[in-house]
Amino acid sequence: MSVAALAAAAALGATALPASAAGHPRPDGAKVEISAVQYDSPGFDDGSNRSLNREWVEITNNSRREVNLDGWTLQSGDGDTYTFDGYRLEGRSTVRIHTGFGRDTDTDLYQDSRDYVWGNRSDTATLRNDRGRFIDDYAWGHDRDRHHYNRDRHHHSGGHHRQ
Repeated sequence: MSVAALAAAAALGATALPASAAGHPRPDGAKVEISAVQYDSPGFDDGSNRSLNREWVEITNNSRREVNLDGWTLQSGDGDTYTFDGYRLEGRSTVRIHTGFGRDTDTDLYQDSRDYVWGNRSDTATLRNDRGRFIDDYAWGHDRDRHHYNRDRHHHSGGHHRQ
């Protein structure tokens, strides 16, 4: 190999390593995203734990590698915040975060809230990493029109936004 080829390979390796070594998805990639939201619990909103748990947000890891979500937050437009505690999302998998009480598993987590979190008419679910950096959001209703994160973003069907 020529000196120039070795230098180019070394530079490429040096720039690629920190992104993967950080253990967090890059904000411009769609490695971890809010993939679905059930913001209006099916049936009558009677405030029961069953009804609360039928309101949920799904987070999907589209990469092949596990992502450590410890310290990440999922926040509503009203400021209700769920913080992931010691949770790791396997590669190519999805976790559902329910509003009410329950026993956490690999595929289902619970916010342990006694009140509904997500607005039925409009709201925005925002996912941030443990450093507070924006990862993804999902807006519906009027919140789709008043979106806070407009830089290089566009609407997808269902109100899902991605960088």
